[in-house]
Amino acid sequence: MKIVVLGAGALGCALGSVLTEGGHEVWLVNRGRAHVDTMNQYGLKVREKGVDRYVKVHAATTCAGIDMRTGDVDLIIVLVKSFHTQEAIASAKPILGQDTVVLSLQNGLGHEDILAEAVGQERVLAGKTYAGGVLIGAGHIIGGTQGKDTHIGELNGEVTPRVTRIAEVFNQAGLLTYVSKNIMGTMWDKLLVNVATGALSGITRLTYGELYKLPEVEACAVAAVAEAMAVGKAKGVALTVTDPHQPWVKAAAGLPAEFKASMLQSLEKGSVTEIDFVNGAVVRWGAKLGVPTPVNQTLVACMKGVERGLFPMTDMKEAA
Repeated sequence: MKIVVLGAGALGCALGSVLTEGGHEVWLVNRGRAHVDTMNQYGLKVREKGVDRYVKVHAATTCAGIDMRTGDVDLIIVLVKSFHTQEAIASAKPILGQDTVVLSLQNGLGHEDILAEAVGQERVLAGKTYAGGVLIGAGHIIGGTQGKDTHIGELNGEVTPRVTRIAEVFNQAGLLTYVSKNIMGTMWDKLLVNVATGALSGITRLTYGELYKLPEVEACAVAAVAEAMAVGKAKGVALTVTDPHQPWVKAAAGLPAEFKASMLQSLEKGSVTEIDFVNGAVVRWGAKLGVPTPVNQTLVACMKGVERGLFPMTDMKEAA
């Protein structure tokens, strides 16, 4: 299968390395020239359990750099930051073949609507992954895919040959993947995990090893998840999570102590976070449905303050 990872940061590279080692032609697209040049020259260095290995990958700074002589792209995995979704999918239109499928594995909610408007709903699959990664430096990541599940599905809940085939490809490569008949419920389940740790990691600047030592942080995380669950239920979402403590536990399962949530990674790379699409989504839906969300409102406010401190108003657009 020919696969393009659109937004090959830490997670995109982690997934891409596994799929490459599974025998597929994978292209990692990232705007960072140094990151791309390093991967093309030396390979992608992946650290797992303290051991580094090199994976020979294809990398490009734009979709224009993808070699189309090897055939049409079968699958585009979208992993750009939420606020770059529209721009990114527009840049990918030249590589869309007749049967190219577009799969969002981004954090938060609403990306599938943006993608469907850009390329047509019939092309779009939605999904969530609990895999992770940490970017150490140009062309060097800590992988976090082992034992972490991924869920994908058609927007209408059908189990089609194409979504089944993609799941088979992922599983054969070593990515534990399930086809969901309730992808919106699945997406809300993943949202709960992001709500549990994303903002708190970014605000405190703590790695998971330190974050999980503080009972006060755990209490705040569980309260934020409980609010999100209440909003999801009011919206009619079929959640599989029954205990707000579960997402807090799941967020760190199998990950090394030095792991950092994506929001913290964004701040450290000089970028604003996806807070508006995670805790912010809970706040917006809560307001629409009449469900109070004071903990999430506080986390959003604190993160906005952190972003403003790091990126003054004149630099906010550039930092995105």
